[in-house]
Amino acid sequence: MTSRKKYSTKFKTSVVLEALGERFSIAELAQKHTVHPQQISNWKREFLQNAEKAFTKGEKVKSKKSEQDAKEDELHKIIGQQKVEIDF
Repeated sequence: MTSRKKYSTKFKTSVVLEALGERFSIAELAQKHTVHPQQISNWKREFLQNAEKAFTKGEKVKSKKSEQDAKEDELHKIIGQQKVEIDF
């Protein structure tokens, strides 16, 4: 059983920018970087979906992690309140 290969953000960005430049086909880029063509297409789609975040001024874009942390904090608060009520 083989483990999945992890690619750095820098590598993914480099490959996506090459793909957007359209000097090479996705198949050529996949062969050049030894990555499956579908993977490059997925990276490209994700990159384009999140491109508008690069130009937000002064706005903090909430990441999924920060949203999860906030929800977890809220749940801990509720649990704490319920524990106090039960103990009372």
